[in-house]
Amino acid sequence: MDIFDKINELYDKRRQVELGGGDERIDKQHAKGKMTARERIEYLLDDGSFVELNPFIEHRSSDFGMDSSIAKGEGVVTGYGKINGKAIYLFAQDFTVYGGALGEMHGKKIAAVMDLAAKNGVPFIGLNDSGGARIQEGVSSLDGYGQVFYRNSIYSGVIPQISVIMGPSAGGAVYSPAITDFVIMVEETSQMFITGPKVIETVTGEKISAEDLGGAQIHNAKSGNAHIKTKNEEEALDTVRELLTYLPANNQEKPTVEATDKVTDNLCPELTEIVPFDSTKPYDVKKVIEQVVDKNSFFEIHKAFAKNIVVGFGRISGETVGLVCNQPKYLAGGLDIDSSDKAARFIRFCDAFNIPLITFEDVTGFFPGVKQEHGGIIRHGAKILYAYSEATVPKITVITRKAFGGAYVALNSKSIGADLVYAWPNAEIAVMGPEGAANIIFAKEIAESANPEVTRQEKIETYREKFANPYVAAGLGMVDDVIDPRETRIKLIQSLEMLSNKQEDRPKKKHGNIPL
Repeated sequence: MDIFDKINELYDKRRQVELGGGDERIDKQHAKGKMTARERIEYLLDDGSFVELNPFIEHRSSDFGMDSSIAKGEGVVTGYGKINGKAIYLFAQDFTVYGGALGEMHGKKIAAVMDLAAKNGVPFIGLNDSGGARIQEGVSSLDGYGQVFYRNSIYSGVIPQISVIMGPSAGGAVYSPAITDFVIMVEETSQMFITGPKVIETVTGEKISAEDLGGAQIHNAKSGNAHIKTKNEEEALDTVRELLTYLPANNQEKPTVEATDKVTDNLCPELTEIVPFDSTKPYDVKKVIEQVVDKNSFFEIHKAFAKNIVVGFGRISGETVGLVCNQPKYLAGGLDIDSSDKAARFIRFCDAFNIPLITFEDVTGFFPGVKQEHGGIIRHGAKILYAYSEATVPKITVITRKAFGGAYVALNSKSIGADLVYAWPNAEIAVMGPEGAANIIFAKEIAESANPEVTRQEKIETYREKFANPYVAAGLGMVDDVIDPRETRIKLIQSLEMLSNKQEDRPKKKHGNIPL
């Protein structure tokens, strides 16, 4: 045997690895409308950029017939490549090999590539398609999960981590995606749950399908465990490519400033029509966002969850910004438990990765009710206060209409560290709305009046003129400037430029204790 025989042997072994579970299982994967692990990698990465790592790793288990069972590639493909010309590391679980089940060496293979991603300061992507732990390996498979969870946690805030659920993700498998920054799910073919439908039926008697228990719609709209829902795998992978354009490679860098068409007129005359002067009338804050960010640059996160607040990325003169905006179309834009969680987590991501925060505020307050109070609105609402206070990136607030009570303080007010706060001339900034305030302050006068309703309306206007306007807050330095709504984009461009070199330290500590 000469060197060329050995080289041919190498290529034969590599072809066996690349075949995964074999043609029959690959056909089954395709029949479900799913790509194989390698097809997904090929679609996601720039052409010819993928470099595979550890293709020949194999398990060392001998129990339950495993000694005679060969798992080529250990049920997961790992490596690095480029997306939009920028380096990334990734893994893709191979459902054709043991259903993508995670064992000891499977876990170590993922852990090794995660370490490389962190050392090199580049984003990490997980393409998840797994039946869970490989039970034949017992506790070793649980240790494999632990190796991955640990790295998800310690690299959080160091490199961006994105999880794409492209099949089942059951049991312990769900906790790795849950720790990562963004979770993308595919309709009909992806599910996440701790205990599956059969176990639930056995234990509780409840009957439910896998899709209704943990499908893409459930986790995007109800549980909030997923951030983005796509119609198919191609759209999911396209979404990853787009999302990465807004993010830096790591926490030591800033996002790339994209080249944009030069805009000669940054005025937004339509804003005066989009936002009704009457503060009780709803409007769609997404139309406001579209006016102030670069054309077609808004990328929404958590679109279907807690719709009373809108969060996402956009660009202003090519610079990535994070947007946190009350949505008057839902719950009058009030803050509840879910919207507090949604906003706080997004704020902390932006702060970790040097993305300036812009807040559009139109809030009546924290949402009232026994269910909210008993559900912990105090604890959940405090997360927003904590997240904004902790953040050291440039922080800009625009008050478009209402800013009442504790919600005004929580949504990036000057008192908790906002760099700049702008208000439109119709803004109302007060402890509460004029109607409620008048009923309390002037209760005796209204009750003793010959015409209580007329007196009540007079007192409402008195309170509105005295307190529910931006000039009192501006006079106290709580608002930096009252601006023409049409100049909002101009002011944001100027503010981002002014704050581009912002540096701010916090007291030295191991970490804070956010009210989880």
